[in-house]
Amino acid sequence: MDESDGPGQVGKGGGDPISSLGRSRHASWPALVAPAAITAAHVRIWLCVVVGAMAIGTTGYLILEPGWRLMDALYMTVITLTTVGFREVQTLTDAGRVWTMLLAVTGVGLIFGSVGIVAEYLVVEATSGRREAKRMADAVNKLSGHYILCGFGRVGLTVARELVHAGRKVVVIDILPESLARARREGFLEVEGDATEEVTLRAAGIDRAKGLITTIDSDAHNVYVILSARALNPKLFVVARANSTDSEGRLMQAGANRVVSPYTMAGHRLAELATRPRVVDFIDAALSHGELAFSMEEVEVVAGSALSGATVGSLRDTGVFVLAIVTGEKSYEPNPPADRVLGTGETLVVSGSVPRLKELRGIESRG
Repeated sequence: MDESDGPGQVGKGGGDPISSLGRSRHASWPALVAPAAITAAHVRIWLCVVVGAMAIGTTGYLILEPGWRLMDALYMTVITLTTVGFREVQTLTDAGRVWTMLLAVTGVGLIFGSVGIVAEYLVVEATSGRREAKRMADAVNKLSGHYILCGFGRVGLTVARELVHAGRKVVVIDILPESLARARREGFLEVEGDATEEVTLRAAGIDRAKGLITTIDSDAHNVYVILSARALNPKLFVVARANSTDSEGRLMQAGANRVVSPYTMAGHRLAELATRPRVVDFIDAALSHGELAFSMEEVEVVAGSALSGATVGSLRDTGVFVLAIVTGEKSYEPNPPADRVLGTGETLVVSGSVPRLKELRGIESRG
């Protein structure tokens, strides 16, 4: 187990409990925005009590004060229950006065009871986090083209920061309160729940998302997350963390577009740093955010955009250098000639100044 990213799997020790995806008493946004202590049923009961008190009071006056009209009895009941203190409609008998005193006491009880109910509702509303949860849910519902990150351990935190630095919107899914609290402190939108469940993924906007990254330290959970996500959004680009080398094939079969093993990647990087440190440093600098004035980017040629039908040379004249054109899943056309025409659906690996690449991404999104 990777101790840097939490236990997550039963029977494994070590590490801090940062990211896991088991069952929980909270499943998703619906749990976070559960009604407060005062529900619609309570309000209906309170209304029934008020109406019942008015009906009983009116009936009592009609019985105790012969000759009173219905409107007189109802009016006397209302002004007594509300403690308005207007004059009596007609001269009351002793029985009528006793009945009026009982109604006045009942009215005071109803008023203070109503104040207590409202106060309890406001206190529960403020302390339960319901308002904050609703604000978070509304913010998620407004997103489109964002990335969903399942598991907010140390690996997940690094991924989320990189996505934000790249200008992408991120929604974090995790099941542990401490991980969600950390995500809030970092400024990320979060959904509490099990990412293998449809309701949780829908709460994170899976149908509007551009990509999903699952960094849970359990390969079985990662497989279930991918299967659930693929069923809800077949066009989603999915990147999965593999915690063992023999699980990479299963993750790909489940529907992951890319699979990353932290251990394998660490081994490759150590070897590259030992043999080609300057190359690694240059690529890291080009892919970082804010380190240098230039960068590298991946841009898709969208139908109807300014890139469609343009040539490699015309892009070079604007300060954008096409390093390679992706012609297949992992097939590249490196260093294309200047007269190479860009076709719709092709993906370009380009390099250039940071402002120019931002303009290029704007052209891609408008296309």
